[in-house]
Amino acid sequence: MNDFWTIVTPYEIQPEAFFSLVHRNREHIRKTFPKTLANCISAEKTNEFILASKKRQDNREGFNFFIKHTETNGLIGYVSIKNINTGIAKCELAYFVDKDFEGRGIISSAVSETIDYCFENLGMNKVYICTSKTNAASQRIATKHGFIAEGTLREEFRNGDGALEDIIYFGLLKSDHHERPVL
Repeated sequence: MNDFWTIVTPYEIQPEAFFSLVHRNREHIRKTFPKTLANCISAEKTNEFILASKKRQDNREGFNFFIKHTETNGLIGYVSIKNINTGIAKCELAYFVDKDFEGRGIISSAVSETIDYCFENLGMNKVYICTSKTNAASQRIATKHGFIAEGTLREEFRNGDGALEDIIYFGLLKSDHHERPVL
């Protein structure tokens, strides 16, 4: 966190703000966040998405964090903890930043804070990131934070165009967490 942005929970945002973020970035996230796009096609659907997000958080089934610009109070990014498996103590991270705020280290910092949250607050043993083979920026985020490419899962993800894509699976173990580079 810094003076420019802050991370907030679904309880601290207006659904219209998330709808606006998704709408502004529809083409930017079209292939990589098809479910989010489908759940945010209107203000009403976005409100339902936020209500479901609150319920998942209350049940500790998933956590959505929103990156808010401190000057404008507008949302400029999103980080999700999903696919929580308590039996194995692992979870997946997904994230995006507004196209106009890319390259400023915002997602990198937010991911760092979220990783800490996963290990320290949720008691996870492993955090993983699945990224398209063509999403070099997301791969850089993973490797920058010490994640290791564990393999390619073939035709594992249906992108926004409806095509099945291979994804690269990156994992970070809690035992490696303190060895990750300081950002």
